[in-house]
Amino acid sequence: MALRGNLRDFTVTQLLNLINLAQKTGTLIVDGPTEQAYVSFREGKLAYARIGQDDGSLASVLHKANKLNVNQYRTITERAGKITDKELGLLLINAGYVSQEDILLNLQSYFTDVIRRLFTWVEGFFRFENEILPPEDRINVRLDLENLIIEGSRQLREWEQLTDEIPSLDLALKFTERPMTNLNLSVEEWRVVKYIDPKNSMKQIAAAAKLNDLEIRRIVYGLIQAGLVEMVRASNKIPTLNPKMFPTQDTEEQKTLINKLIGRIQNL
Repeated sequence: MALRGNLRDFTVTQLLNLINLAQKTGTLIVDGPTEQAYVSFREGKLAYARIGQDDGSLASVLHKANKLNVNQYRTITERAGKITDKELGLLLINAGYVSQEDILLNLQSYFTDVIRRLFTWVEGFFRFENEILPPEDRINVRLDLENLIIEGSRQLREWEQLTDEIPSLDLALKFTERPMTNLNLSVEEWRVVKYIDPKNSMKQIAAAAKLNDLEIRRIVYGLIQAGLVEMVRASNKIPTLNPKMFPTQDTEEQKTLINKLIGRIQNL
């Protein structure tokens, strides 16, 4: 099965479905706008995945999952040398740092998160390489793809709805004339709210808040539905609001900050 093409014509969900049905072994390489992803399969099951600069090593995965503290992670990366992940896993289990279940569950979670990130990629190129097998120096898993395919299909429908509602991230946001101030915003929503300004496009806000296209659209759609903001044409200037202003968990402080932001925008 030769798989090669453009994500505009073939979604990641469709690719996974083909790999699953054909029970393929090999590696799917996806070149996105800024990152490259490697996803390896064995007989149609997810075995390994990594994306961007993250090497997907066991030490890195366990550190991100708070199973290894900073000092332990630094010591391992400095002294492990060319030890394989399988050997490292055995050493960690014997030393009582983690259990075999900890290792497998955290690797499965990490690989699944890589796939979820790929679901948000709508531009890029892909190719499936039969000769590139799952890496032998890494611990491989065997995850069924069915649930991931279902999740990807749901996310694709959500993406289509959000792109209908928010067709371009080059637009900016401003507070409405009579915004609600009795809102309980999430941490992610505060990360967007702090940059709301007609001078800042949603694309700039997403970059400043470290959100992908799906995440920024999802948050903005919620803010629009809540009557807090509306879309306007941007003047293409870099966000200037202080990133340390948010988030805050204090409700009264949240109201005060929103009112200050609204006043600032209305006085422009």
